[in-house]
Amino acid sequence: MALEFTDANFDALVLHSDKLVIVDFWAVWCGPCRVIGPIVQEIGEEYADKVMVGKLDVDHNPAVARRYGIRNIPTILFFKNGEVVDKQVGSVPKQVLVNKLEQYL
Repeated sequence: MALEFTDANFDALVLHSDKLVIVDFWAVWCGPCRVIGPIVQEIGEEYADKVMVGKLDVDHNPAVARRYGIRNIPTILFFKNGEVVDKQVGSVPKQVLVNKLEQYL
């Protein structure tokens, strides 16, 4: 299951994680977000032992979204050692995300 990242817990959970972290920036009203959401969830389940996966609602957590310049959603950021190492904007097939995460494991 994907974690829920917030402005309050983001730094502790994402920036200080010793695992690769995938953050799905989304909003309830976003159609493409509803398409990619289940894909992100699947990846979280399949890679649970290697990767931390979570979602951040940009409407309820604007500080983190602003910090990372999120202007379009869905946007997925890949964090390793507290740094953004990759980014995917828009809805894409699952294999695109898997290929990105595999290169950082």
